[in-house]
Amino acid sequence: MSYLKFDKNLMINLEQSLMKEMLRTNQSGAYHCTSVVDCNTRKQHGMLVIPIPEMGNSSHVLLSSLDCTVIQHGAEFNLGLHRYSGGVYSPNGHKYIREFDCESVPRTTYRVGGVILTKEKMFISHENRILVRYTLVEAHSPTTLRFRPMLAFREANALVMANDAINTQVDDAPNGVSCCLYQGYPRLYMQFNHKPEWHYQPNWYNGFEYLKDLERGVPYTEDLWVPGYFDIPIKKGESIIFSAGVSEVSPRSISKMYEIEIATRTCRTSFFNCLKNAVKQCYFKDKDGMFLLSGYPWGKVLARNTFMALPGATIAINHREDFEAIMESGREALVHFMNTGELSQRIGGIDLPDIPLWCIWALQQYAKAYGKDDTIKRYLPLVKEIMEYIISNRHPNLRVEDNGLVYSIGTATPVTWMNASLYGRPLVPRSGYMVEFNALWYNALMWCASLTEELPEADAPQRQLWVSTAEKLKQSFIDTFLNDYGYLYDYVNGTYADPSVRPNMAVAIGLDYSPLDRRQRKGVLDVVTRELLTPKGLRTLSPKSFGYRPFYLGSPEEREMALHNGPARPWLFGFYADAYLRVFGVSGVGYLDRMLIGYEDEMTNQCIGSLSQLYDGNPPFSGRGAISHVTNIAEILRTLTTLKKFNL
Repeated sequence: MSYLKFDKNLMINLEQSLMKEMLRTNQSGAYHCTSVVDCNTRKQHGMLVIPIPEMGNSSHVLLSSLDCTVIQHGAEFNLGLHRYSGGVYSPNGHKYIREFDCESVPRTTYRVGGVILTKEKMFISHENRILVRYTLVEAHSPTTLRFRPMLAFREANALVMANDAINTQVDDAPNGVSCCLYQGYPRLYMQFNHKPEWHYQPNWYNGFEYLKDLERGVPYTEDLWVPGYFDIPIKKGESIIFSAGVSEVSPRSISKMYEIEIATRTCRTSFFNCLKNAVKQCYFKDKDGMFLLSGYPWGKVLARNTFMALPGATIAINHREDFEAIMESGREALVHFMNTGELSQRIGGIDLPDIPLWCIWALQQYAKAYGKDDTIKRYLPLVKEIMEYIISNRHPNLRVEDNGLVYSIGTATPVTWMNASLYGRPLVPRSGYMVEFNALWYNALMWCASLTEELPEADAPQRQLWVSTAEKLKQSFIDTFLNDYGYLYDYVNGTYADPSVRPNMAVAIGLDYSPLDRRQRKGVLDVVTRELLTPKGLRTLSPKSFGYRPFYLGSPEEREMALHNGPARPWLFGFYADAYLRVFGVSGVGYLDRMLIGYEDEMTNQCIGSLSQLYDGNPPFSGRGAISHVTNIAEILRTLTTLKKFNL
C-alpha cells in the first residue's frame, strides 16, 4: 500500500482533486507545480517554471502545460484538463484516470478502453529541465500519442493575453523543436527520446481560468500560445520521454538522464520522508552559494526564514554540510550588513532587528548536534562579532537598554515576523520590547557564556559582560512581561503592555535558556495550550482576544487583516513541543506524538507531502497561503527528531 496514493473516485471528483496540489523542484529555484489532475488552478502553476536572473528575482512560467491525446483507429482521447471562461472544464481527461501515486515520482495511470498508460514526471536536479515519461502498459491496437505544449513565457505572478508581440517562429531541434516567444527569455527546447512528427499549427488558446486565483479575488484569466503538436507512435511496453529545458539535450541521453535521477530519490513512504523531501525542495543553490527559499510557489530567500528553518531543514535530516553551506551564505550577508549597513541583494530582510538573534539560535542548535568544540572552531568568530554588534548598540533598530532588555521600533514598518501591513501601515503594530526578541536575547547571552566558559582568560571580560547583562535582563523580563494572569504580554511600549494572547510567548518558554522558572513556564504553557493550540499549530491570536479572525479568506485586504490575527502556524509547534518537554520531561512525549497526527494528516491535503504556510484557526483548519512553507516543514522535522531521541 503506497503512502501517497489516490484512487479513481477521488481523482474524478474535481471538488476534491482540484484542491490537492503537487510540487517538484530542481533545488535551484525552478519548479513544476499543478493540481494532481494536471489542471492548473493558480497563475504560479506550470510544467516548467524557472528563475531568470537577468529579468529580476522572480520566477517565470515557460511551459504552462503539456496535453497528451491517445489516438487509436482515428479516434482521439484527450487526457488534458483545463478550466475555461464561465467555469467550463475541458477536455475532461480526468475521467480516464485510474489512480495517482506520488511516492517516488508523481505517476498518473490512465485507462482508455483497452489502453493503460502511465505518466511520470521528474525534475532534473540543479538544471532547468523537466522530464515526463509516458509508458504504454497495455494496448490491443496501434496507438499514437499526440502532445500539445501550451506556452506562457511570463512572470509567475502575472498573466498573459493574446498579443501581436509574440515571436511565432519555431526552429528544429534534435527529436523536437525550440522557440522563444519574447525578447529577453531563454529558448525553450522541447524534445523526445524518440523522433516525433511535428505539426506547426500556431494558435492562441483563450480564456483559461485559475480557480485558486478566482477564490483569492485576484486576476485569474489568461490566454496561452500553442505552436503546434507532436505525434509519436508507441508500442506496448515502450516508454516515450518528453524533455522541456532551456538548453538542447541529446535525445539518446534522455532515458539515461531519467534513470540516473530517479535513483537519487527518497521515497515518500513515511511522514518523516515526506517532510524530508519537502524541505529539500526549498534548497536553492547557484553560483553565489546555497540558500533556503521561504516556500513555494511564491517564496523568496529571506533572512528570518533562513535562520529559523535552518536547523530543521538540515540537522534534523542529517545534512550537516548543507547547514554549513547555507550558514556561510547567511554569514556573508549578515556580516556585510553589520560592517557596512548595506542590504543583501540575495537574502531579503537581513536588516531586521531579530535576524542576529535567530542566527545565534541556529548556531546553538548546531552546537547541540555536533558539539561545542566543532562549533567554537568553525563559528566562534561569528558568534563574538554578532554579540559585540548587538551589545554595543550598532544595529539601527535593536537597542540594548540599561535594564538589559532589547528595544525595537515597529510602529511605521513591521519589524517582527508578524509583518502584515495594509496601506503602508502595520496591522499588528508591535513595537518596543517584543517578548520573543527579549527571550532570544537572554538565550543568546546565556548560551554564548556557556560556549566560552572554558576558553582562555582573554575571553573572560566579554563573557562576564554577557553574564552580567543576562542577570539584569532576567528580572527585567519577568517584571516587564509576566502578568497577573500567568501569561506574557506580547510587547510592551512605554506604559502600554499589549494583553493580546499571542504565540510569541511560546518561543520564550521553548528556548534552552529562559528567564522564567519551571513554575512560570508551566503557567504560560497552560495558557498557550488552552487558547492557542490547534491540530495544525498555534493560533496567531486567541479567540478570546479582540480582533480574532480565524479564516484566511476573502479579498486581499481581508486576508491581510486575518494573517496574524487567528490562523495557525505549524512552526510554532516546534517551540511549544520544546516547552512541553522542559516542563513535563519524558512523560510529555506520548502527548506530543499524538499531536503530530494533525500534521501527518496534511500529507494528503493541499500540497501533497508538505505543509502549507498557515491554517485556519477554527475547524476544519484548512491550509492556506503558500502551499509549501520551509519554516513549518523544518520545525515539524526538528520536533520529530527531538521526540525520536526520547523514544530510543
